[in-house]
Amino acid sequence: MSLYAILLIALSLSMDAFAVSISLGLTCKRRFPQIALKAGLSFGFFQAVMAIVGWFLGCSLKEIIDPIDHWIAFLLLGAIGCSFIKESKEPCLKRLSIDRIKLLLTLSIATSIDALATGVTFSLLDVDIALAAALIGQITYFSSVLGVTIGHGLSHQTKLQSHMNILGGIILILIGCKILIAHLLQGI
Repeated sequence: MSLYAILLIALSLSMDAFAVSISLGLTCKRRFPQIALKAGLSFGFFQAVMAIVGWFLGCSLKEIIDPIDHWIAFLLLGAIGCSFIKESKEPCLKRLSIDRIKLLLTLSIATSIDALATGVTFSLLDVDIALAAALIGQITYFSSVLGVTIGHGLSHQTKLQSHMNILGGIILILIGCKILIAHLLQGI
């Protein structure tokens, strides 16, 4: 597999983390650089590690992982999205915060499920997994930092915090639906 193909795969894998990062950036008022760094490091790390794990799992477990990976991502992202929307309805609105390690880990795992499946695919091809994982992690890191930056920039243009939480929740739910639909359509 060419370096160009690996770069395109890495870029496409980073899109879910990018969209989630925009949602996080929309609601961060303080400590913006720390949020961007945390999101970038966590999303990038999990994308790279999941690709490596997928590589080691190889085709022997592909039959077990492939039928459920999209359901896992769909359920995790849907639940988090619903939680974001619920938080927007509370009288004393809380900002979305990845200071809660559970939320950050859940988002990181949910957005990296595809990297696991990609790692399995890489095990079937002539791919240098160290190079591929490094590129996947770095591109996801930069995409996530950029996403938080874009979201943070957009949040200064409006005072409607609850609408931002709703938008963030809808984005997460739509990403989960996109993953589910894409995988279901592949089976047709």
